[in-house]
Amino acid sequence: MTETARGRVSRGRRGGGGGPALVAVAHGSRDPAALRTVTALLDRVRALRPDLDVRLAHIEIERPLLSDALAELRGQAVLVPLLLGLGHHVKHDIPHTLATAGGHLDARVAAPLGPHPLLVEALHGRLVEAGLRLGPRTAASAVVLAAAGSRDPDAAAGTRRTAALLSERLGGVPVVPAYASGASPTVPEALRALAARGRHRVAIASYLTAPGRFAAQCAAEAPWLAAAPLGAHPAVARLVLHRYAGALTPSTPSTPPPPAAPGAARARVTV
Repeated sequence: MTETARGRVSRGRRGGGGGPALVAVAHGSRDPAALRTVTALLDRVRALRPDLDVRLAHIEIERPLLSDALAELRGQAVLVPLLLGLGHHVKHDIPHTLATAGGHLDARVAAPLGPHPLLVEALHGRLVEAGLRLGPRTAASAVVLAAAGSRDPDAAAGTRRTAALLSERLGGVPVVPAYASGASPTVPEALRALAARGRHRVAIASYLTAPGRFAAQCAAEAPWLAAAPLGAHPAVARLVLHRYAGALTPSTPSTPPPPAAPGAARARVTV
C-alpha cells in the first residue's frame, strides 16, 4: 500500500542526496530496549544507504511522534512502517497523521514489512541463534509464530502467510500463528493444540519488531526455546530499503484516504 500526500517541502539532516527522506515509523514502547533495537536497525539501514536521510518516528508513547517528525521535514519523504501487517495503524493511524500534516508536505507511505521472504530469513536466523536444530526428532517439533495480534483480517492473513513461508524454510515443520492480544489462538492455546498432536519440542518465533511486553509475554510461554524479536537483523534492514524503493514505484490508485482538514495534505492510497 502506498499513500501519497502533498505538503511542505523538507530537507533531511543526514544524507539527503539519494532521494526522498526515509522515515521509519515504529509503534513506540515503554521498554527502553525497544528504542535501542530500532535505533540499531536504522544504523544498519544507514550503513547500507549512507546517501539517504533516515529518520525515526513513533505512532505513540515514544518521541519523536510521527506528527512532530513530519512537521520538521523539508523535501520529499517515504514513510516506512516498522510494522508487520496491514492492521489499524497502517490502514488508519499513519495515513490520517500524514493527511493532516499540512499543505506542503510531499510524502508517501510504503507497505508494512510483512509478509515477505526477508522476514522469513530473519525469523529463521533468530531461531538458529536461539538454538534451533532440527534432527531425528523433527516429528515431535513445531514452531509457534508469536505475533502481537490484530482484529483486522488482512493482518491475520499476513501472519498466516508468514507462518507458511517459515514452515517451508524449516523443511515442512509445522508453524502455527498465535497472538499475544486481540486475536486467537493465543500462544498458550496454540501450544496446547500442538501438544495434543504429539508436538512437544515447540520453539517460539517472535514475530515482533522489538523487545517489549508482548515479546516477554510470549517468550515466557516457551516449553523449549524462544527466539529473540526480529530487531536489527540484517535481513530486516534490507527489507526496510526494499519497502522504501517499492513506494517510489508507480502503482495503481486504490482506496481513498481519510478526509483531510481544510488546507491539509491531499493524499491518495495506492497498492
